[in-house]
Amino acid sequence: MNKLKLSLVILLSFLINNLSLAKNPSDLINSIVNEASLVLKSSDPVESKIIKLNDIAERSVDISGIGMYALGKHKKSMSEDEKTKYKKLFRSYFLKSFSSRLVDYTDPKINVVSEKKINEKYTIVNSVLEATSKRPKVKIDWRIYTKNPDKPLIRDLIVEGLSLARTQKEEFNSVIQNNGGDLNALFKTLEEFLIK
Repeated sequence: MNKLKLSLVILLSFLINNLSLAKNPSDLINSIVNEASLVLKSSDPVESKIIKLNDIAERSVDISGIGMYALGKHKKSMSEDEKTKYKKLFRSYFLKSFSSRLVDYTDPKINVVSEKKINEKYTIVNSVLEATSKRPKVKIDWRIYTKNPDKPLIRDLIVEGLSLARTQKEEFNSVIQNNGGDLNALFKTLEEFLIK
């Protein structure tokens, strides 16, 4: 009996761990949504939820790719030291921003509706965040980077037609342009966000 229980525990652990290894873009989104939903529904303290949500993001989002895209034309003028500093800052900024937005949801119901392969590198997965008494239905499209089919990664979220990556790029460009093209102004903005 104990051997049977142990086998079941091992099998369940294997299945749960392999949810994040899903190779199909729609399966990837379903597994992420299910995993995040379990975290958000749990009675864990907020700090614990944030750690778990950040772990999901680090495994399933191309944070570095989004960060470099958000720099736009400015990445060409960066030194290697500046790129290293920026990547570290952006990773922390992204994770804090991501988890602080999500942690207020108690049980988001997101249903995958369809997927469309754009080319060898990208697939768009269409989904809907179901309406509740407090908020309307929200259309969410996930831009999945599939260059490595064994490890698809989220590159963008398009919420009701608005690209979060493009919005980030516009915000960062505005900070740099308003400070005479000084990249240090962006670094300072990110650092200030992290200590709030």
